[in-house]
Amino acid sequence: MGQDTHWETHPVTPDRFDDFADVINPNRRTTHCWCLSHRIGAKEIEELGGGSREQAMRRLCERDVPPGVVTYQDGTPVGWCNIGARTDIPRLVQSKLIRPVDDVPVWSIVCAVVRGGHRKQGVTQHLIEGAVEWARSQGAPAVEVHPVDPQGRMDLTMAFVGTRAMYEKVGFEVIGQTDATASKMPRLVMRRTL
Repeated sequence: MGQDTHWETHPVTPDRFDDFADVINPNRRTTHCWCLSHRIGAKEIEELGGGSREQAMRRLCERDVPPGVVTYQDGTPVGWCNIGARTDIPRLVQSKLIRPVDDVPVWSIVCAVVRGGHRKQGVTQHLIEGAVEWARSQGAPAVEVHPVDPQGRMDLTMAFVGTRAMYEKVGFEVIGQTDATASKMPRLVMRRTL
C-alpha cells in the first residue's frame, strides 16, 4: 500500500449498513451470523427482525450507539469491528468464562473482520485504531479484547477473536487470562487504557 492510501473508520449507522454487509457477508447469505451472537439471542432476533438476522442487525444499527465500526481504504469498506460497552454485550455480561478483571467500565471488541481480498494490507491495524478512537469519543476509559496467542497459524473459523500479536501492535497489553478457549488455546485479557 502506498503512502497516499486514505483510511477512515465510522460507526455502522443505517446508511453504512451495506458497507458493513459487504465486509462480513458479501453474498448476503441469510444463515450468516451477521455478528449478532454476542449481542442478542434468538428471541430478540425474532422481535427485532421477524426472524431475519439481517433485519435484526439493521435494527441494532439504528440505535444511539451502533454495534461497531466499518473501516474504509480509499473509500472501499474493508474491515468491520464489533465493539461496544461490555455492559451492552449480553454474552460477555453473562459469561462465566470471560469475567471482568476489575470494575473499570471497559468497552470490548468482540471481533474484527477484514474483507476477503484485502488481507495482509494493514487493514487490521487501521480497523482496531479506528474502533479504539470511536470508543474514546464515546467516553470509554479503556478497551478490552480476548484474543489467543497461537504458535503458528490458527483455525480460520476462530480467527475473529484475534491474536495477541495483532493487538500488541496497537498498544494493548495482557492483563490476565480467561477460562475460555478458541481453537483449544486459552483466551487472554488484553486492555488498552484510553
